[in-house]
Formats: sequence, structure tokens, C-alpha cells
Amino acid sequence: MSTKYKATTTEEAFFITITTVGWVDVFTRLNQKYVIINALQHCQTNKGLEIYAYCIMSSHIHLLCKATNAFILSDVIRDFKKFTSKKIIQTIIDEPESRREWMLDYFEKACAHLKREQHYKIWQDGYHAEIVESNWFIKQKLNYIHNNPVKDKIVLLAEDYFFSSARNYARLDNDLEVVLLDIF
Repeated sequence: MSTKYKATTTEEAFFITITTVGWVDVFTRLNQKYVIINALQHCQTNKGLEIYAYCIMSSHIHLLCKATNAFILSDVIRDFKKFTSKKIIQTIIDEPESRREWMLDYFEKACAHLKREQHYKIWQDGYHAEIVESNWFIKQKLNYIHNNPVKDKIVLLAEDYFFSSARNYARLDNDLEVVLLDIF
């Protein structure tokens, strides 16, 4: 597998996008968004994940982050995807979901071609990772991440979207702590 868009180094920051298979809108329900929040918090506490910015959209997640304490970001993301895949499926099964049958069928068919035994596939293979190389890049990606919900007309102001670090930068309550960057 190509490492062109993988975070295989340590101590370097990356802009990462992780996308669901078929761009399925999994994260339209609060319970699924909290699967992601809780998993990110676990990675922060136990896997050296340092998050500078994030946004959970309906079918994908953006992160500006790095791995610390000798952890490798690609390993952290692999473990995050593996854990959240199982948790997302369990949440679809256990909690109210009007699209339950359709989603389970879709995610089951998404892994039919795989050689390894797998019952459901939530995430697209790999993820898109770009190494952070300049303050200009950081500013551009922070703006992009925070304005995703504005662009999609979910909110008028970036800081009004609860599942984004735009709230952290606006000094508003948020369930996920981030390391604020002072580059403005």
C-alpha cells in the first residue's frame, strides 16, 4: 500500500481526513458523533494523540494532529478506525436507527470483496494525510476544517457547530479538548 498519504512518521503534525465507505452519512445522530468523540479522547489519553483541530461531519472527519510519546500516527489512526468500526456497528444495532437495515446491509456488502474475514466495513481504506510544513498550511487547514459546517449550511458561524474545534478556538464549551495554536 502506498504511503504517499499516510502518517508514518513520529512527532510531525498532519492534516487527516477519514471517510466512511460510500460517503454514508453515519454521523447524523448524536450517539454516533459521541462514538467518535469518546474514541478521540481515548486516543488522546492513551495513545499520545495531540489534536489541534477537528470537525466531525456526517460522512467524514477532519483532524489536524500528531502523535507524541513515541506513538506513530498511522498506528493510532488504524486503532481508532478499528475500534470505531465495531462501536458504530454496535450502536446501529443497539440504539434507535431508522436506517438500521439499510446501513447494516450496505456496510456488509462493502466488505464482501475483502480477502480477510470481516462482517462490516465502515471506513474507506486508508485515509488522506498531508504533512504540516508551514504556518500558511496550518492556517489554511484550520480555516477549512472549521468552515466545513458553514460551507454545508449546517450553521451560519463555525463556532456554532458543536462537533468542531472552532468552539475551542472561540473559547466556548466543547466535549473534546484540543491544543490551541496561536498562529493568527
